Formats: sequence, C-alpha cells, structure tokens
Amino acid sequence: ANMSYNCPPTRTVAPPALHSTWTPPLAAWEAPTFTRAAQFRVGATSVLFVFAACSNLALLASVGLRRPPSHLRPLMLSLVSADLMMTFVVMPLDAVWNVTVQWYGGDALCKLLCFLKLFAMYASAFILVVISLDRHHVILQPLNSINAHRRNRQMLLVAWTLSLLLASPQLFIFRAVRMEAADFTQCATHGSFSRRWQETLYNMFHFITLYVVPLLVMSCCYSRILLHIHLQHLRDKAGESYLRRSGTDIIPKARLKTLRMTVVIVLSFVVCWTPYYLLGIWYWFQPDMLRVTPEYVHHVLFVFGNLNTCCDPLVYGFYTPSFRADLAACFRQKRIKASARLPPQHAGDEHTNQG
Repeated sequence: ANMSYNCPPTRTVAPPALHSTWTPPLAAWEAPTFTRAAQFRVGATSVLFVFAACSNLALLASVGLRRPPSHLRPLMLSLVSADLMMTFVVMPLDAVWNVTVQWYGGDALCKLLCFLKLFAMYASAFILVVISLDRHHVILQPLNSINAHRRNRQMLLVAWTLSLLLASPQLFIFRAVRMEAADFTQCATHGSFSRRWQETLYNMFHFITLYVVPLLVMSCCYSRILLHIHLQHLRDKAGESYLRRSGTDIIPKARLKTLRMTVVIVLSFVVCWTPYYLLGIWYWFQPDMLRVTPEYVHHVLFVFGNLNTCCDPLVYGFYTPSFRADLAACFRQKRIKASARLPPQHAGDEHTNQG
C-alpha cells in the first residue's frame, strides 16, 4: 500500500499501510496493540517533532522576518512551510495514532488528516523540484535572471496547486471503517477499491508522482549543472575566453555555495525517504512479506524518513552564517531577559561568573 500512511502495529503481522484493503480472515485477526516497536516509534517521533518544530520555526523567522528579500528567499520560505506542515500534521498524528491504535476521530477528520498528510509530502517534494529548476536556470543562464522572481512565483504556485490536486483523492477514498465483531474502528480505504489491481495502480501513481518524477527532474537538473561546471573548468584550463565572451567570469563563490546547499538538501530528501519507499514497493508486489518482515523495520524506516524534516534547517544553517547569527542573537536576548528577572545580587553573581 501507499507508504505515506501506516496502520498502527498488530500482533499477527507487520503493519500494512492505510491504503491497503488487505484484511486477514476475521477468525485469524487480532486487534492491534501498542507494541514495543510502536513505543520506540512514538518516542523517536516525539524527539524529532520538538527538534523539527524549533529549528524550522527559527528558520522561518530568519528567512521571513530578519533578512532582506533575495533570490532564494521565497523558495526557502515555501520549503520551510512544507516542513512545518510535515512537523505539525504528520508527526503528531502518527504518534497519537500509534498510541490509540484505532481511530477515534470520526469520518470527517479521517478524510481531512489523511489529505493533509499527503498534501504536505507532495508540497515538500515539489518545492525541492522548484529549487532544483531555479538553480539549473541560474547556473546555465546567468544573464537571464531578470525575471527570476516572477518565474519562481509561478513555479511555486504550480507546485502548491499540484500538491493540492494530487492529494485530493484522499478525501474520497478514506473513511472510518468499523469492525463490529471486534469492536474496532480504523481510518482506512477498505472497500474503496473493488479489485486489488486498482489499489496497486493508485499506490503506484502516488509513488511515481511523489518520488520517482521529482527524483528524475532533480537528478537531471543537477547533472546538467555539474556537466556545465565541468565544461567551464575545462575551457578555463585550456585558456579559452568563452566565459569572458559570454559576459560572465567564473561562477561566483556565493552562487556555488548556494548550489552546494541545495544539492545537500535534495540528497537528504533522497537518502531519508528512499529506504521507506523501496520497502513500500516490496510490500505491494510481495504482500506475504508483511507476515515475515520484523515490525521494527517498518517503524525505523518511517522515523528515518521523517528525519528529513529536521535536515533542512541544519543544512541551511551550515551554509548560511546569517542564520547562525540570528540564532546566537536570539539566545543572547533570552539570556539578557532571564538575567533581568533575577534579583540584583543574583544578576551580579551571574555577570561575575560570565566574566
């Protein structure tokens, strides 16, 4: 099933994804429980949630409020917005759902939250595609950057609109399904597909649009960029004046630094989510593997995928001294305010200790 969503674990099989209409025979079925593997998942997700919320909110403040407008600013604002959606929608829902095991939110909330989860994942992937296309255009056509802001706004609008449209089927196929015999309710797609191949086709469509197509576009963009830089290096080494004739000297260091940052951001997306999606493909075509795959494998790979939400602020902070300066200034202000609340003698003692 589509690996964007996951049922809480069961005692009899590894947890199938929520897009799965596969249901074991009722006689052999046991109600899911909050297993140790699920407890690890909840604990790890909670830690990631705290770190991702703090770091992405700090990045949002730095990029959106403290820095003047720049070419990369709207792209980073969109990326951090998508990461915040992942942080405040996907992570808490996944943690609470694993604790409660079954679904208590009703039919409307089931549809809405499953839609928001997929919408956040699409937005994050598509914005990385927009960033890759922007870097491709800036490096390969540096003299045609006058309309860059307008072009980026248009691409971002397309990215957000496509994310909305591609995630909208979730509103129709998910529902709160109740198993009367076991007194168990789950938010699932059970009954939405009349044939197994229909479900597989739906899952493969999301896998291709959510992972394969973005990966191909990003790979193509950065491959052409690297080839372009390599050819420039060869021309420069051979003593040709191609760069000067084209009106551009060597690629500015600041532009190369931004390029390295975006490459690392894209690589973090690929590294974090690839194992999880590969596991999903394995389950789709070998459903019997659900019975033999250790439960913790599924949970660990999902947590590892969510780690991507924490990577973007770290990468941006590593390549952007202004972001680190903003964080340092924020901590200094908090420290000064904390010192101001202390009685005079304690404030003096703290000042002496700092000295």
